[in-house]
This record gives sequence, structure tokens and C-alpha cells, in this order.
Amino acid sequence: MKAAVLQSEGVLTLTEVPDPTPVGDRSVLVRVGGVGVCGSDVLRFGRGKAYHYPLVLGHEFSAVVEEAPEGSRFSPGDRAAVFPLLPDPADPMTQIGEYAVSSGYDYYGSRRDGAMAEFLHVPEVNLVPVARDVPLVHAAMVEPAAVALHAMLKFQLPAHATALVIGAGPIGALAAQWLRILGASEVYVADVDERKRAVMAGLGFPVIDASAGDTVDAVRELTGGRGVDCAVEASGLPATLVQAITAAAPLGQVVLLGDISGDLTLPRALVSSVLRRELRVHGTWNSRITPAGHSEWDMVVRHLGRDLKVAPLISHTPSLEEAPAMFADMLERRTWYNKVVFAVADEAQAELIRPGVVGGVS
Repeated sequence: MKAAVLQSEGVLTLTEVPDPTPVGDRSVLVRVGGVGVCGSDVLRFGRGKAYHYPLVLGHEFSAVVEEAPEGSRFSPGDRAAVFPLLPDPADPMTQIGEYAVSSGYDYYGSRRDGAMAEFLHVPEVNLVPVARDVPLVHAAMVEPAAVALHAMLKFQLPAHATALVIGAGPIGALAAQWLRILGASEVYVADVDERKRAVMAGLGFPVIDASAGDTVDAVRELTGGRGVDCAVEASGLPATLVQAITAAAPLGQVVLLGDISGDLTLPRALVSSVLRRELRVHGTWNSRITPAGHSEWDMVVRHLGRDLKVAPLISHTPSLEEAPAMFADMLERRTWYNKVVFAVADEAQAELIRPGVVGGVS
């Protein structure tokens, strides 16, 4: 089968690799439908962040069932989103369903070969059913949408809540939508990128041009000097982390969603203000696939294409053959992009000609 293999730092080649072998209990053979590019994939590709070489990247993906074990709830042709974490059954956190904070786990696309390939074996419990009318490139967005939902569920939203999301990349855009779905009355989105702000404005969010002035000043003006009840840092920059904390109102809450890109020293006055405002600061990582049938992933699938819009966030849908050039362009920022999702399966490529699959609200 074909796979896009990261041979060494900055060297990605499309090549023939052996067919995948079964993984875990009740392994299901799937054809990869669509696979999204996470910022961590770009760092693994070109910034030396891979665990090992060679490596097949890709942990945000959808799939079409090819072969399922006897008695499976899946049949050939069924569509699914795939939870990429393979927990260690012996870890105490695994035993209470908290896979994301367990240790000793395995992970598609980072610790083991991932989904930038034609086929993959996946444990049945890692598959979440997706309706057949959901485009495969959209279903590949379930993983980042679940990560954003997991983070937004950290908040205890007060009545008539106001919120700020700093960073209008895919995760920030999904976080803003979840805040609105979960009941926030007003969600402001700040970013320096005009095109990303335009996407969010098109989704009905009031936007703040972070390149034109101080985001905190803009928020205070919009909220009558009070600040927001909920602030989300989704850029991963030390400066925006400080902004998120500063923009929070008394008794406000802050979620640190972006993976910070550098060291940070908090001014004494800011720390004192956190105490005096009695802020709650939450860390978040990954998502929960438990309990089965009632998890964050199930909630994403339920809202996908209804009040959770992913199509406007997808800027590129290349084929797997285009992966080497696409990754090089992303690393060097030779092209503007928002969310890149490779259309791997034939069905995924065929669906791209349907109106609304990419670039429109569907």
C-alpha cells in the first residue's frame, strides 16, 4: 500500500510500505478516508519533534471499514471517526476512562505509524460511527473538534456568559463554536490573520483585529470595562496567554488550550490580580472517548454539520500524493492555509465535487 513516510527531518516521501497488521483486541481493517494535518504534524515533519524515523504521520482521521471481526457492530462500508490514542490497560487512569492523562499509551501518527496511508488496523473500541452522508474530509475533523469540546467543557458557564477566544486557527474556531453551542451569549474571537477573522465573521462571531491594537483593551471596551467570563488561549504564545488571563473578569475562568511555544515569566502584579479576581485557570489536553455512546466524540458526531460547522475551516484538500509538497509549503509558509485535510480514499476525493463539502457551511 502507499503511505507518506517521514524518513528524516524535512524528508517526506510517498512510497510503498507493508500492509498493516492487527492492533489490540478485535482489530478492524479500515481504509483511511480523510486525514487532517495538526500543527504537531508540521513540527514533527520539519522541526525535529518526531519520536522516531521512519514514521507515518496522521492522527486526525476518518475511515471506511474494510474488514471487521465476527460479531462486530461495524460492517464493511461503514464510516467512522478514529480515536488515535491506544491506552495501556494496566494504567489506573485508563481504568477510570481518563486515557488522556494516563501513561504508557501508544498513539497513531506519533508513537506508531498513523493515517497518512491507504489502510490501517484499528481496535474496534477506537471507532466512533459516522453517518454515510457525512463527507469523509469532514469526519476527519471529529478529532480536533473533540479536543476543542473537551477544553470548553472545563468551563462552568454562568448565565449570559461572555467569552473570548484568542486564536482563530482550527482549534480556536472550533472552541468558539462550542462555547456558542454550550450557551455563551457572546463569543469574541481575536486573531492577527485577516482571512481567519473573515472565516469567523462568516460564522457569525464578532472579531477583534489583534494586529491593530491591544486585544485586552478591545475586550474591555466591548464589555464595558468588565472583561469576559471565559477566556481561551488558543494561539500557544506567551503573550496571548498573558492576554487571556488579563482579559478575564472577576470570578472568571481561563482555559489554556494552545501548546505554548516558549518560556513565560508572569509579572507579580498579574499573579496578584489572579488571586484578587479569584480566577480559575484550567489546563486541557486531548479528549475523552468514554463512556461509550455518551462521550465527547459522540457529541461531536451529533452536532457535526448542524450547529458545528467544519467546512469553512478547511482550506485545502490535497491528495496523499501531494503530501511532500504540501508539508514543505506549510513549514515554510509559502502558502496561506487554515485546515489541511488530505482526501485519501477514492470516496473522499469523489465527494469533493459535491457542493458545500469544502469552503461552505454544510
